Amino acid sequence: MAAKLFNSGCLGVVLAGGQSSRMGENKAKLMRGDVDMLSYSKQLLSDIGIKDILVSGNNYQVPDVIANAGPVAGIYSVLQHYRPAAILALPVDLPLMTAAALSQLKIKGELSQKACFFQGHNIPLYLPNNGYVELFMSQTFAKNKSAVPGKNPAGQKNGPSFKALLNQVPHISVVPDKTSHLFNTNTPEQWQQAQARFK
Repeated sequence: MAAKLFNSGCLGVVLAGGQSSRMGENKAKLMRGDVDMLSYSKQLLSDIGIKDILVSGNNYQVPDVIANAGPVAGIYSVLQHYRPAAILALPVDLPLMTAAALSQLKIKGELSQKACFFQGHNIPLYLPNNGYVELFMSQTFAKNKSAVPGKNPAGQKNGPSFKALLNQVPHISVVPDKTSHLFNTNTPEQWQQAQARFK
């Protein structure tokens, strides 16, 4: 079945492809009140008017084209499958993120037509799918285009960083209203801290 193309508007992408090794359990399934983090993340994107929302990760809608290559490779997989005009990528481990903060990012990204992120944090990320992005992705992943999903010959994490991507594309950083919105939870201790804040 051919992939649906999203040639206009912004595609919401929840990044849920990590192994959650430091957390010890799947971060997407952690409960934030009465909803899990995956549902919470999707709802945030929906709340800012994004109609088409996908989940990136081997257990979800968009499996990684290149194995063990990190979240930028997850974004590459989405771009390859769906060819959206732009994406707003949200990691699944931001329990204090708000729709208002994401909306600010999306609006500034759409007005500038540049990659847009919060100062000091490379994700969440508004990313127009332009020639700069296409060039970076093709140069970075071309040698792995024939790779089979789930197979990485080196068996190691070898993907590019968001910093490497952003160094190659026009971008702007936004000062967040509250830095607490960007508190990410990689460990049980951090999750406990977050729970204390949103209870």
